[in-house]
Amino acid sequence: MDDDAVFHALADASRRMLLDRLRKRNGQTLGELCEGLAMTRQAVAKHLSILEGANLVASQRRGREKLHFINVVPINAIAERWMAKFDRPRLRALSNLKRALEGDDHE
Repeated sequence: MDDDAVFHALADASRRMLLDRLRKRNGQTLGELCEGLAMTRQAVAKHLSILEGANLVASQRRGREKLHFINVVPINAIAERWMAKFDRPRLRALSNLKRALEGDDHE
């Protein structure tokens, strides 16, 4: 897996938004992904190409349609490599303490 390609792909807000849309409803066409966006079809296609290059999106032809699917494996690999090393219970306790001290404890 190319971590640099994944981080590069995730660095753009438009690409993260496309991933969010696929997470909510996987298997969308380019036209469906373009609906309601202030981006041209070509811009969305370019973003999808970068996401595919980072292995974050896979596509499959179904007749004349090309469906796009999110691939969470690279994101999970990054989470395991970069975030799982931190002691989550200790970090959670520090975060809770910070919120309590700042008076931002809405729980």
